[in-house]
Amino acid sequence: MTLRIPRPLYDQLRKHGEQTYPYECCGVLVGELDRAKGSTVKAVFPCSNALGNLSQKRYLISPSELVRIQGEAILVGCYIVGFYHSHPDIPAQWSATDLAGAQWTGCSYVITSIERGRATVTNSFLLQRLEDTMCFEEEDIHHDWIGAS
Repeated sequence: MTLRIPRPLYDQLRKHGEQTYPYECCGVLVGELDRAKGSTVKAVFPCSNALGNLSQKRYLISPSELVRIQGEAILVGCYIVGFYHSHPDIPAQWSATDLAGAQWTGCSYVITSIERGRATVTNSFLLQRLEDTMCFEEEDIHHDWIGAS
């Protein structure tokens, strides 16, 4: 699978991580889903990390903010296709905490490593259910295009 995200939106989510450093940023990816090809991001919604003081190692998007974003997506014929967050000074790989908190099967989970305040590596993982187990599968990010698919 591939996550397609226009370069300006890709840059926006990476910049969000730099702005919130040394704390984790978080946000929602809204767009279109093609089960055969992957997702195309049409909008990025930066969110507040609801964990406040605990936000150096975790993130939480408040349910009310998530419901608001989902409603806005539906109004324009889109869906929530993923989430993003940053990892301050650690690799852009999912953690056991990330997997335990992931709930949206079929959605992309994008992680950007922010090293000393600068965005470095960005990876994406697709949340899948295999039998009774949730797991992340690495997915490609296509971000070197400007807009419409």
